[in-house]
Amino acid sequence: MGMNGSPFIKACRGTNDGRIPIWIMRQAGRYLPEYRAVREKVSFEQLCKSPSLIAEVVRQPVQRFDLDAAILFSDILTIMDPMGVPVSFPEGGPVLANPVNGPDDVAKLKPYDPALELTFVFDGISEIRKVLPASPIIGFAGSPFTLACYLIQGKGSSNFDKPKQFLHKYPAASETLFNFLVDIVSRYLEEQIKAGADTVQLFDSWGGILSQDDYRHWSARPVQEIFRRLKRYNVPRILFVNNVAPYLDIVADIDCEVIGVDYRCDIARAAAALPHKAVQGNLDPAVLFGSKESIVRQTGSILDSLSTHDNFIFNLGHGIQPGTPVESVYTLVETVHGFQRSTA
Repeated sequence: MGMNGSPFIKACRGTNDGRIPIWIMRQAGRYLPEYRAVREKVSFEQLCKSPSLIAEVVRQPVQRFDLDAAILFSDILTIMDPMGVPVSFPEGGPVLANPVNGPDDVAKLKPYDPALELTFVFDGISEIRKVLPASPIIGFAGSPFTLACYLIQGKGSSNFDKPKQFLHKYPAASETLFNFLVDIVSRYLEEQIKAGADTVQLFDSWGGILSQDDYRHWSARPVQEIFRRLKRYNVPRILFVNNVAPYLDIVADIDCEVIGVDYRCDIARAAAALPHKAVQGNLDPAVLFGSKESIVRQTGSILDSLSTHDNFIFNLGHGIQPGTPVESVYTLVETVHGFQRSTA
């Protein structure tokens, strides 16, 4: 692991004395013409299953913008197919063929070994390492709650009422489901680490819809168990919670190195509430549609608001949007990399 000296890995561990690292959620994506060129030739599913194309789309933004980390290109629902839940990606978002409607459906889910069924992901990580030998690689998965949202809803949703009801209607089946998901996700991330991931991130994209008690039980608890199982690999563990503000006191107690902060939450407030963790975030992706001056100003205000930068990773507070001007991304990265810390 030659990555421990990189600003990104050092920031994850709270010891970064170099430039402020930056990577961008969905940095391999439709805002980039070279990504669109790849997608013209293959479907999203084909891209996710081709190790050489995974490495190509991961390489593009890292080299173009001089980003400080490469994140695996995949989808959080990639782990569904082998459990007997085929997923397709029509234009409107993912659709799951056999959603979980009740306890019987939970019992039908097939346990499997990710090392055997998802080899294209791990081969993809090996390929990324070849094309980006000096970049830290971030592996990732969806959090059990976020995966359960899609499994139960059967597709995307703005409020995921069905999964929330399911937890209360079928508490025993929900426990079974979450134990199953914890196990698969833990093994999946372990294999990513073995393939060469230098750090792993859980996307708790929908945890933010839960009450405090439900968040503690159905999101934080399974996440804590996954991170406990990964601790022995000694790679930084990152948790991104979309809408983290209501749960800062809960995530403060999770055994991980980094909390990703969404754009709704003040980053300095988050950092103060998480004294023993690195923080990652959190510029609103919409800012990148503004003027150059506005991007510089709002990026600077996030950087200036933090009293210490040794444990800070700059990112957007959600995924970059498809129509984002490429020039704006250059401006963002140059502003972050050019930031002079006060030596006082």
